[in-house]
Amino acid sequence: MVTTYRLHVNELSMELINSIKAAFKDKTVEIIVTDSVDETEYLLATEANRKSLEKSMKEAEAGELTTMTVQELETKYGKK
Repeated sequence: MVTTYRLHVNELSMELINSIKAAFKDKTVEIIVTDSVDETEYLLATEANRKSLEKSMKEAEAGELTTMTVQELETKYGKK
């Protein structure tokens, strides 16, 4: 079983620990702690990214979309 908990550090409690113990009983678990990255904040971090995203959003809202098949994408940009 895999369970992801996403919470603020101030929400850590013995109740959470006991909940994990109850969910996994006598099994060995691995707990990894990382900083959570706000994707929107990351994408808007630079002026160039912000402008590019705003332009793309305006184009999409105006119906200026380009559709391609996977094969067309591979032809245009090459397989990786």
